[in-house]
Parts: sequence; C-alpha cells; structure tokens
Amino acid sequence: MTWTAGDGPGPVPGGHALPVVPPAVTRKHGVRGALFTVVVTVALVVGAGVVALVLLASGRPDALAIGLLLAALPVGPLVACYLWLDRYEPEPVRLLLVAVLWGALVATAAGVVLQSADQLLNGSDAVWSAVVVAPVTEEAGKGLFVLLLLWSRRHVIDGVLDGLVYAGLVGVGFAFTENILYFAGAYTGGPDFGAGGLESATALFVLRGVFSPFAHPLFTSAIGIGVGLMVSSRSPAVRVVAPVVGYVVAVALHAAWNGSAFLYEGEYFVLTYLFAMVPGFLVLVGLAAWFRVREGRLLARALADLADRGYLPRQEVHWLARLPGRREARANAALTGGPAAERLVREYQQQAIELAALHSRVLRGTAPPDFAARGAPMAARLAALRAHVLVLRSAGDPWSRTWEGSR
Repeated sequence: MTWTAGDGPGPVPGGHALPVVPPAVTRKHGVRGALFTVVVTVALVVGAGVVALVLLASGRPDALAIGLLLAALPVGPLVACYLWLDRYEPEPVRLLLVAVLWGALVATAAGVVLQSADQLLNGSDAVWSAVVVAPVTEEAGKGLFVLLLLWSRRHVIDGVLDGLVYAGLVGVGFAFTENILYFAGAYTGGPDFGAGGLESATALFVLRGVFSPFAHPLFTSAIGIGVGLMVSSRSPAVRVVAPVVGYVVAVALHAAWNGSAFLYEGEYFVLTYLFAMVPGFLVLVGLAAWFRVREGRLLARALADLADRGYLPRQEVHWLARLPGRREARANAALTGGPAAERLVREYQQQAIELAALHSRVLRGTAPPDFAARGAPMAARLAALRAHVLVLRSAGDPWSRTWEGSR
C-alpha cells in the first residue's frame, strides 16, 4: 500500500494515514481514437469559424448580446436534466462537453452550409428548406456525433440511456446557437419578426425558451434511442434497423415542427404543439425515467453477481447500487477522513459501477468481444481501491455504521 502525507488532511481517527488513490484505468483507443480526436478537433474549429461568420453577418453587436443572453438561459436546466439521467453510470465530462459543442458549432455550421448550398444550386424556397432540407441535414449533422462516438469510443455507449444523453446534449448545443440567431433577429426586427426591440425578443424567448426548449433535444433523442437499442440488442435486424428508424423519427418530428410554423401561415402551430410536441416530450420523459430505473436495476443485478463471484462483498451492493447509499457512504467517509477520504470512496464506487456496467452486458449477452481484456484491469483496480477503503472502515464509527448498516 502506498502512503503519502500530502494527499489528504493527515492521519484519520485511529492513527491511519490516507493512501494514494490508484490511477484510473486508461483505455487505448488506437487508430480510431486518434482519428476521432482529429476529426472532432478539425470539425469544431471549422464549425466555430462558420458560426462566427454567420453571427457577425446576422445583426448588430447589441442584438447578438441580447440573443446570447436569452439563448443561454434554457441551457443550464436542460443540461441538468440530462446529467440527472446520467447519474447511475456517469459519462466522461469531456465527452459530454464535446457533445454540446458539436451541436452548437459543427451541426449548426453543417446545417447552414448545406441549406445555403441547396438554395443556391436548386433554388429551393424558404418553406421547402425549412420543412424538408433543414430536418434532413440538421438531424444528420447532430446524429453524426453519436455515430462517431460509437465507432471510436464504443465502450462509452452501453445502452439506450447513454445514447439518449449524448444525443440530447447535442440537441441542446444546436438549439443554443440557433436561438442566438432567432433572438438577435427578433431584437433587430424585420419581415419575420415585426417591429423588433427587447419586447419582440422576449416574446420569442417565451415561445422558444420557455414553452419549447426541448424541441431540438427531443428530435435528436430519437437517434440516441435508436443507437442505444442497437448496442443493447442481440437481434441482427434490430441492430441494423433501430438507428435508421431513430433517424427517420427525428427527421419526421423536426419536419412536423417546422411545417406547423411555415405551412398554412402557421395556422396549425398551436395544434402541433399541443397534440404532437407536448405528447412527444412526455413520452420521451417517460421513456427516459423508465430506462433510468432499468439501468439502476441492471447495475444492481450485475453488482450482486460480481459479489457472488468474489469481486466485492455482498453487503456493499446496497450502497453501490443505490444513489442515496452512495451519497451516505461518501458523506461518512468525509466525516472520518476529510475530502481525500471522500474522493477515495467516490473512486471506489465509480470503478465498481464501471465494472458492473460491463458485466451487465456480459449477463445480457451483448458484451463486446474484448470484454475480458477490458474487465481485468478494472477488477484489479477495484481490489486495490477496496484495500484502501478498508483502512477507512476501521478508522471510525461513522464509516462503520454505513458499512454494517448496509447488510
């Protein structure tokens, strides 16, 4: 066991010192991982340039400032919703951030370029562009990130919930940039926005930022669900059809939303909102909640099986599988040994969940071919972390109560 006095607050009750947390298991992504990094980096840089040009050409600086401020307001709550879904097996923060940036920069830029090219080459009018071209190109641009992630970082998408989170965050990023343009246009005024000013921008914000902030995340979530079903199914037919159906559903929802605003002078907009978008949103919420509960149960089952196989004690399953149990364990560890002890327990919990997520796929018959090579270092790190955690167990009563009470 490795010890250091500088990694924590010093000795914990009982005269023990805090150990160094074993380093996380790093996975080599090979050529695909390198290509993913290059492609994403180049795409983000190019996308940022295109978006910057569009924003600079779209309105006055004060209008862009108002648009940016109003567009940012729904982002926090929407991101928080997807992070809440992701709590059982949290995804890497850097990839979640890249998902948002991809939607805000790459997918938006691709949509602008492709729609402009269509109008230039084919002479498409605004209605055709909004109802047909925009849904097809924008959902393809957004869904491409999920497919790239699946191709290069296959291990980060274990099921429907992971696909839903990544796709939804891409949609959040896309809506953010699009809203800047809409709100800035409303503030500036014109044929499509009326007299302009703060009143017009605020009115549009109520429509897009309060009543329908979920539109783009809802559309792209269909792609995430399709990809999630693909990776979690053993049926060859489902693995081929599910992502295609997800994309078609995303395009159809997007087209219906745009069509309600552009066709028949917006006569059916309210009806589409009430009888299509709101029910679709409620269905998505219900599915997301169900998949979240299901993921918790699958992880609990996998943890229990790992305990039966000797990877961890059976009494630990309770505070590893349940979120309240995890919080209580971390709180008692912090009470016993301070922030460093809390971090140690957090790392132990996270490693156990990562191993359980992989083991769950083994139990369901959908494990990747290299599951044994991936699981071996996870199991080794879990054993090392648990040896350190045992120090905390014997260090004080608060930790002992959590440990013993979970039996």
